[in-house]
Amino acid sequence: MSSKSANVFVKKYICRGLLNCANVQIRNLSDKNVKKTSLYNLHKKYNGKLVDFAGFYLPVQYADLSVSASHIFTRKSASIFDVSHMLQTNVRGKDCISWFESICPVDLKGMTPGTSSLTVFLNKNGGIIDDLIVTKVKDDQLYIVSNAGRLEVDKQHMLETSEIFRKKGNNVSIDFWDVTNRALIAVQGPKAANSVQPLTDINLDDLMFMTSRIGKVAGIECRVTRCGYTGEDGFEISIPADEAENIVEALLQSEDVKLAGLGARDSLRLEAGLCLYGNDIDENVTPVEASLTWLVAKARRSEANFPGADIILRQIKEGVNKRRIGIRIETGAPARKDAILRNVNGNEIGMITSGCPSPSLGGNVAMGYVAEEFKKIGTELLVNIRGKDIGCKITKMPFVPSKYYIKK
Repeated sequence: MSSKSANVFVKKYICRGLLNCANVQIRNLSDKNVKKTSLYNLHKKYNGKLVDFAGFYLPVQYADLSVSASHIFTRKSASIFDVSHMLQTNVRGKDCISWFESICPVDLKGMTPGTSSLTVFLNKNGGIIDDLIVTKVKDDQLYIVSNAGRLEVDKQHMLETSEIFRKKGNNVSIDFWDVTNRALIAVQGPKAANSVQPLTDINLDDLMFMTSRIGKVAGIECRVTRCGYTGEDGFEISIPADEAENIVEALLQSEDVKLAGLGARDSLRLEAGLCLYGNDIDENVTPVEASLTWLVAKARRSEANFPGADIILRQIKEGVNKRRIGIRIETGAPARKDAILRNVNGNEIGMITSGCPSPSLGGNVAMGYVAEEFKKIGTELLVNIRGKDIGCKITKMPFVPSKYYIKK
């Protein structure tokens, strides 16, 4: 694909909202500062339509499937996503858990080694600096995966806070993996486990949702974490960069597995009711406002020693002025970021933060924020789409039931 035609393709998808991320900058594909993941050549081989996403060349989709078809294939089978652009961080030291709990509301002390948790970096006002997954490898080692769009912010935040921690006599060290030495792929869908199991020495029956192990995949030592961003069962596999192509090619030998891009990743995560940083959450939103109060662990609420604790704990007790909600629009065009929400009397009461067509359900789904008194499931609202107020309804999330692998 020529640079000119590629840019036309990117603009088309920006207009459709598939890459409508406030923290992501789309640049000319000839920009020399754009980084290549270790799967760049594989994306080209399989006719991936590449764009600059958060400073990395990544595919929006592949030539053999539309975004919608790729989305449906993931829900029915399994897809591989290149997520090597995300920041992988290793933290070591006998005081690493205390340091991490000083910047996040997660209860790492109460977690079993080998387990993972979604959490958030918080600022002094309780705003969300970034969302991330942390794995407690052991009492003196953590593995963190955070967002590419916040890569430099996260690095600075971790370095500055750990330096302050060390000056107090604590032991903690941080090692960031660069895209040149580490890759990360997500294998997502109901057939993900059956596709990965023949290639790994890890017994996947024993690997529950939000647990992580070191093991071999296609003969290569990797970290395999049972998690993902689609609402489906699946894995994120951290791989030595020079072995990433070999592992992906081995997975693609199964007829149940295909490559998928950013377009399907966005619609899948939205159907699953999962937040996109820069759209649905940012530094001006607290976990309580974002309907993520569960991220503030009960043990940490009693300790009240995380950033913004006074504000967040007061919100938990007294309530908030706005709340993240899910919205269904049965027909017509989808609502996009910044579309105005009104009550049935025409008064402005909120705004859309993410929206797209729903390949699984038909119609459209969206997330946004409304004044607290309008958050009730079933509340009918109006959303302004292309200058017209269209009827919509607040709906329970996730829109599509989650299928995480949890031991019963």
